[in-house]
Amino acid sequence: MIYSRYIRRAPLISMEASTVSEPAATRAYRVLEHMIVTLELAPASFVTEGSLIERLALGRTPVREAIQRLAWEGLLDVRPRAGIAIAPLHPGDWLRVLDARRGVEVVLARSAARFVTREAADMFHEAALAMQKAVISGNVLAFIQADKALDEALALAADNPFAARLAAPLQTHSRRFWFRYKADTGLAESAEHHVALIRSILDGDEEGAAKDAKKLMALLRGHAEVAATR
Repeated sequence: MIYSRYIRRAPLISMEASTVSEPAATRAYRVLEHMIVTLELAPASFVTEGSLIERLALGRTPVREAIQRLAWEGLLDVRPRAGIAIAPLHPGDWLRVLDARRGVEVVLARSAARFVTREAADMFHEAALAMQKAVISGNVLAFIQADKALDEALALAADNPFAARLAAPLQTHSRRFWFRYKADTGLAESAEHHVALIRSILDGDEEGAAKDAKKLMALLRGHAEVAATR
C-alpha cells in the first residue's frame, strides 16, 4: 500500500511543466539522459553529434553542452572521428554503482529530513503521487520520471550541493540498470520503499530517513546481485 496521506497534497500540475522555462542546455540534457536511461539510445551503440542535434531540435550549442555533461557522468564517450559511444551495460557494474551510492544517499536523506522546505515538500508530494499513478497503470516510463523527480526533491531538501552533485550521476546509472533488469517486476516494491523514505523526510525523522535510505539501497543491491548472476 502507498501511503496516501503523504501524496494527498501534491500540486496538480504536470511533472514536465517545470521544464518549459529551463535553459535549452538543461532541456537537452534531460531528454538525452532519459533516452540513455530508457535504452532508447542502446548501450554500446554509436551516434553522431549531428544526429542528436537533429533529433532534439534544440540547437548545436545546447546539445553539445549536454553531451559534455553526460560524458563527464560516464554515460557517453566522445571519440574524435569515431562518434559518440553510449555507455555499455555490464550487470556487475550495478553493484559498483550502488556501493558508491549508498553512503551519499544516507547523507542526503538525513539532511533532507532536517532541512526540508515547503517547496521541496511539494516536490516530494508530486513525485509520490506520480509513482502511485505509475504503479496503478503499470507505466514504467512514468515511474522513471517520478524517480528522477524524487531525486531532485531530495537534492533540494538536503541543502548540500556537494553531496547532491556526487549522487546525481550515480542515481542516473542506477536508474538505467533498474530499467534494464528490474522494470518488468519491480514497480510496486520500489514505490513502497521510495514513499517510506518520503514519509520519514516529511516527518523530520532523520534516523528514520537514514534507515529508509539504507533499506532502499539494500533492495536495489538485491536486484543487482541477481542481475550479476545472469
